[in-house]
Amino acid sequence: MASNSASDETSVSAGDQRVDPLPTTAKKRRNLPGMPDPNAEVIALSPKTLMTTNRFVCEICNKGFQRDQNLQLHLRGHNLPWKLRQRSGKEVRKRVYVCPEPSCVHHDPSRALGDLTGIKKHFCRKHGEKKFECEKCSKKYAVQSDWKAHAKTCGTREYRCDCGTLFSRYLPASSPRDVRNLGF
Repeated sequence: MASNSASDETSVSAGDQRVDPLPTTAKKRRNLPGMPDPNAEVIALSPKTLMTTNRFVCEICNKGFQRDQNLQLHLRGHNLPWKLRQRSGKEVRKRVYVCPEPSCVHHDPSRALGDLTGIKKHFCRKHGEKKFECEKCSKKYAVQSDWKAHAKTCGTREYRCDCGTLFSRYLPASSPRDVRNLGF
């Protein structure tokens, strides 16, 4: 039963019950990885600058810090003028970071990554030296957190087939020959 009045146009009738549509709220959605905000400021860092761990250095004692705020707090100990930047009332322009490797898909500003940690890990994983090696299986990693996560589970999950073959994951197959046929 549908009504012809103008006030009933926003409601939907289902049998004898009236069902009002859900209220529409403008929820801000995150951009997908590699799909940055088109209004964001694009930042391109050199590989050396990107991989520097302590970019902010005290001019007095040469101690390095990862963040400017940490350096400013350190300067208080030298009785030097310091100033913590307060967030202004106006909206801060979002930043995105491009990969310094020209052949990489994330070198294109339209595929930039959204945070500094993300671009650092990407650069290490895809273009860096793998200097962290698992002692159990000799697998190498470029990012320490990846290596640590792997080390927690390496060798703990082994599945033995009826024929005696060991697998690193469980596949419900009747024999290793079936697994080989699947392309594993």
